[in-house]
Amino acid sequence: MQARLTPEELSALLEAQAIPRNALIDVREPWEYELTHIEGSRLIPLDQLHERLGELAPDAELVLICHHGVRSLMGARFLRASGFARVSDLKGGIDAWARRIDRSLPTY
Repeated sequence: MQARLTPEELSALLEAQAIPRNALIDVREPWEYELTHIEGSRLIPLDQLHERLGELAPDAELVLICHHGVRSLMGARFLRASGFARVSDLKGGIDAWARRIDRSLPTY
């Protein structure tokens, strides 16, 4: 999987069941996740990622998500540096997902 996925690419992967929804790691804050998130994604705020590495399998395919794509990119870089080889992030974040894929989700 490539390092940065567009919403359309991620949607196609999910539709084809090429990755499970629990491989989606949302690195936003809990209040943001409560406002809107992709169903099945797991919340691990960016500032907790280093202490929660044990919850993630180093060989698993993971896709990090945030609001606009900045925090998820930072988190993906951190995971790769920590030995996670199959990590991507959602380019444009949940905002792009809500505007281009699932318009039922609120934006903020």
